Order: sequence, then structure tokens, then C-alpha cells
Amino acid sequence: MNILLAEDDINLGELILYMLKKKAGYTCEWVENGEDAYFYTNNCHYDVIILDWMMPNGTGIEVCRRLRKQGYSGPILMLTAKDSIQDRIDGLDAGADDYLVKPFEIDELLARLRALSRRNYAPLLEEEIQVHDLVLNRMSQSVRLGVTEIQLSPREFQLLDLLIQNKGQVLPREIILDRIWGYDSEVAPKTIDATVKLIRKKLKKFGKDDLVKSIRGVGYKIAN
Repeated sequence: MNILLAEDDINLGELILYMLKKKAGYTCEWVENGEDAYFYTNNCHYDVIILDWMMPNGTGIEVCRRLRKQGYSGPILMLTAKDSIQDRIDGLDAGADDYLVKPFEIDELLARLRALSRRNYAPLLEEEIQVHDLVLNRMSQSVRLGVTEIQLSPREFQLLDLLIQNKGQVLPREIILDRIWGYDSEVAPKTIDATVKLIRKKLKKFGKDDLVKSIRGVGYKIAN
């Protein structure tokens, strides 16, 4: 998950940044004012934006309203010390999708981010996507090399599709587990490795077993 954090409290910002990167394995950029938050959002893609309510050069509320007015549809989580009912209403009416009152537990923040990322904000994915000479078809849930179809199980297809969607990026095992099996599932990380091994075995017949790269101690990627 790629996240933009806008928080002017240095101590809290450093803590959130550390936990998002080290505990959750997410990619995160951190800005300290509203103008930078607006600029970054307009120039990069983020799965979720976290906005602090009170920031210099544009409050979280102002940034949120500005983004929604121009048609931004991505998920926005508001952080604030304001905890009255009217404050919550104001935050949601400004366009925030969720609202977290300070102080909060990091685990609750991570849970809310996972919930927001599962909502369907993104445009529909293309029916077919190609990497090198391999074609993945989401409508038929099939993978083919030329005219030859490669038989994958539904879980293998989902995992390969996720990696291809993020071609060139390293996906940590935690993110793969969350997107394919669900973060709260009882599936062990070794299950991911076993699924990748099965995919490679099937691709090996066509000389494509090196398509999925292992990044030691982190996860997997598909090279550009």
C-alpha cells in the first residue's frame, strides 16, 4: 500500500512513518503542511491519504475539501484531537472517508487503513494485461503464452495478477497476505512462498520460471 501522511507534529509523524514502513511494510511519504499534501496528491498516486486536521498552510479540512472539489476520489483518513460529534460531522462532510481521534493506537490506524484500501475507489482494471509475452485475462481468469493457456488455480491467478499490477515494485509478504488471503486470516507466510513456487513450476514449462523474482527477506516482484 502506498500512503501519503500529512502531519505537522514531528514526533507523531516520525512514529507513524516508522510503523507504516517497518511494521506494516507499506510505502509512505510524509509532509508537514497542507500545501505540500495537496501538491503531492496531485502529482503521485496513493492508495490512502492521511490528513491531520490542524496543519500550517492549509488545514486537513481545507485540503480535503479542495481535493474533493476538483474530483479526487481516493480514500482520505482524517486525524484530529477534535472529538465532538459536530467535529466528526464537519470532517466527514468535508469529504473524509474515516476519522480517527488522537491519541490512538497504531494497530487501530493500521486496521482502518486496511479497510479503506479494500474499498473500490480505483477505476476498473483492464480486462487484459501483458507482461513480456505473457497475457493475463481477468474476465476469463486465464493466463496464456501465445495461444497456449497456462493452467493456474484461482489463488495462483490472484497472486500473479497482484504482482503484475505492481510490476517493477517489491510487494512485501504482509501486503500479499492482506490482499490475497486477508490480513486477519490464519494463513502462514510460508503459504505465499509455496504458492509462488507452484506458479514458477507451471511457468517453467514455458521457460518463464524467472518471471517472479524473490527479494530476500522482503517479498516478491515482477521485473520491468
